[in-house]
Amino acid sequence: MSQRNHSDSKKEWMEGPYAQSVQRSPERDYPFETSDGAPVDPVHTGEDIDGWRYLERLGFPGEYPYTRGVQPTMYRGRLWTMRQYAGFGDAEESNQRYRYLLEHGQTGLSVAFDLPTQIGYDSDHPMALAEVGKVGVAISSLADMELLFKEIPLEKVTTSMTINATAAILLAFYVAVAKKQGADLTKIGGTTQHDILKEYIARGTYIYPPESSMRLITDVFAWCKENLPQWNTISISGYHMREAGCTAVQEVAFTFANAIAYVKAALDAGLKFDDFAPRLSFFFASYTNFLEEVAKFRAARRMWARIAKERFGAKDPRSMMLRFHTQTGGATLTAQQPENNIVRTTLQALAAVLGGTQSLHTNSMDEALALPTEKTAQIALRTQQIIAHESGVADVIDAIGGSYYVERLTDRIEEEAFKYIERIDDIGGALNAIEMGFQQREIQENSYRIQMQVDRGERTVVGVNEFTTEEETEPEILRVREEVVRRQMERLQRVKAERDDGRVQQMLKRLDEAARSDANLMPVFIECVENYVTIGEICGVTREFFGEQREVVVI
Repeated sequence: MSQRNHSDSKKEWMEGPYAQSVQRSPERDYPFETSDGAPVDPVHTGEDIDGWRYLERLGFPGEYPYTRGVQPTMYRGRLWTMRQYAGFGDAEESNQRYRYLLEHGQTGLSVAFDLPTQIGYDSDHPMALAEVGKVGVAISSLADMELLFKEIPLEKVTTSMTINATAAILLAFYVAVAKKQGADLTKIGGTTQHDILKEYIARGTYIYPPESSMRLITDVFAWCKENLPQWNTISISGYHMREAGCTAVQEVAFTFANAIAYVKAALDAGLKFDDFAPRLSFFFASYTNFLEEVAKFRAARRMWARIAKERFGAKDPRSMMLRFHTQTGGATLTAQQPENNIVRTTLQALAAVLGGTQSLHTNSMDEALALPTEKTAQIALRTQQIIAHESGVADVIDAIGGSYYVERLTDRIEEEAFKYIERIDDIGGALNAIEMGFQQREIQENSYRIQMQVDRGERTVVGVNEFTTEEETEPEILRVREEVVRRQMERLQRVKAERDDGRVQQMLKRLDEAARSDANLMPVFIECVENYVTIGEICGVTREFFGEQREVVVI
């Protein structure tokens, strides 16, 4: 059929059967649009995606530009890693949860750290007391890390650590534990998030100014290349910006703008792109607008392939492959009717799988109320297992590819995201844009727009502003017990009492000297933690030299 006839047929269909069938009812009287307000066309029939030639343009899975997946066989060859994010209280309780999840079929660990650990304070610091173990596990010394991974062989399990400002230090803890286990470091796999730029934009757990933070990141890049070759040295995260309120387009654009900044910092430090790029990884959210999320992941893969090849001259195909972890949308979960969150999470997880994720965390239904219980964590894990083993979607590579709507939406997300990257380039790059508050302002404005739509009833949240019921019973929630906090304090006191204080002071002096030079800090961090220097003591030295970042106020 010719392009002309095809368009005429669509026009006739739009004016006839479609016009008659879409009579808005009260249940559907709201705009049909994407997360950033773009109208959703009612039908896609092929002429707006290069006629019938889209399959030629898309190529095949495992081939540049990887729109259809980074591996030729995708999940037919190997399922995604099921990596449930967990950690609370002290290392002993978190170790029990990890072993529980592994026994129930989880295939990778994902560590949540408490706020004091994330911003470099020991559990006994006055700034830390109200937050010890509350939103993650408390790690102050190597003794905590040894207990956290007790009876878990690090050669056989990959571990993702959601840690940023103190990522290099926590990696040093992890390496020290692996060495004590007698592990071969060349076989140790996992990820440190280490994405500090998104902390300045959306999350806030930073310590140092950008220049010092970037030094720590490039030190990890360089050290891991020589010593920990299977480690993903950074997980560049759009997730937290999406949780703060940005659109799907902004999530992809701001993530890649940050990635470009990290790459430039590494190149300025003398590293070669193909030497470190294959170990870059990414982290995205998956929200409930199912088809938009699938298209977002496909567009992101194509965008990174283009950025790596055209902007940085990648020669190694691995440098062009977007490998990413996905987490379902925490901000989409509701305290009202929490069982509904199981359905939300299932849709979001399925979108991530159809979008080609390499690793997935599914949120538990009670996370709008508290940390997950064992029961709800098991349901979240079972959600992934049912998708993997019962749904059939893992049997087909890029099952949704070729959908007129998805292909057009994939193109649109790519086009609009590159426009944002060009704007950030014009400002002078991600760092300059952050200092000006550009990304922060864009996220705040969209977050406000969405909340106003919910408040006005233009956007339905089931169980919150529509289809509400009286809550009959309060669900069981997990609470961090005070005795766990006490146990953490006692362990830290024992470490400080039993270690060699003279050696500790010697190591802190060596760290100060290394920080004031251009030496790579990773070897010094590892030697410090092996001598049971605490995270607070290490950060005390680096804070003194690097200084502390203050919040950028956006007006």
